[in-house]
Amino acid sequence: MKERYINPYTDFGFKKLFGTEMNKDLLISFLNAMLTGKEREIKDIQYINAEHLGEGYGDRRAVFDVYCELDGGGKIIVEMQKAIQRYFKDRSLYYATVPIREQAPKGEWNYRLEDVYSVGILDFMFPEGEYDDNSYRHEVKLMDVVDKHIFYDKLTFVYLEMPKFNKTEDQLETMFDKWMFALKNLYRLLDRPKALQDRIFTKLFEQAEIAQYSPDERREYETSIKDYRDYINTLDTAEQTGFARGHEQGMTEGIFKVAKNLKAMGMSAEQIAKGTGLTLSEINKL
Repeated sequence: MKERYINPYTDFGFKKLFGTEMNKDLLISFLNAMLTGKEREIKDIQYINAEHLGEGYGDRRAVFDVYCELDGGGKIIVEMQKAIQRYFKDRSLYYATVPIREQAPKGEWNYRLEDVYSVGILDFMFPEGEYDDNSYRHEVKLMDVVDKHIFYDKLTFVYLEMPKFNKTEDQLETMFDKWMFALKNLYRLLDRPKALQDRIFTKLFEQAEIAQYSPDERREYETSIKDYRDYINTLDTAEQTGFARGHEQGMTEGIFKVAKNLKAMGMSAEQIAKGTGLTLSEINKL
């Protein structure tokens, strides 16, 4: 069946809906719904170049799906993660250091930092036993392991395990519920659900409708959706042939096999690095 709305799990879909100045109100609404309970509501954001080069020889390049500065200070990274990869948590922490280091001015400085948020929308689940089966939103901060108080509250990681969100339309209560439902089911829908009648979702469905795109945008989306499907299919095949084995050697071999297949499909080294966690040097040797 022909899809009516774009898939936000694709690079094109995610950046079309959340990574453009025209649609920044969609991102603001989603962030406010996701960060419920924060002291201040986000009123505005300013997009920052999502591709940052390291400052010195040998520094790794950081590439984000969406990177923004918040009104009143603070920065936020929002990424759509398609599949679990080796050293996922390490990668998440490494990327969060970019908006931290960028706050250091030249000259004298008292080391005061603004808030930094790293948001991961995950199209996979953490390894079994990491979290309860019914828990799909995780907020992580630096904590004292003895008395459990928050040691540092300006660095926040939020992870959304999308496969665990199984609420039906009639179970949606909060704005966060509605955004989770929309993100997970958008490309499957043929009509706008009655539960998503808020004004912001009017715009979401208007911007997601494939029929109103230009020919160039449709071609770009078709390429993006093909890359996404090929990537998922390749990972499924790798898993069936031992990618998910519990020892490091099997996992490493599986990742290199996936990377080699993706390279043969024509994906760039940067895209493969982002999806697998391998270095550009490792990929170029394949």
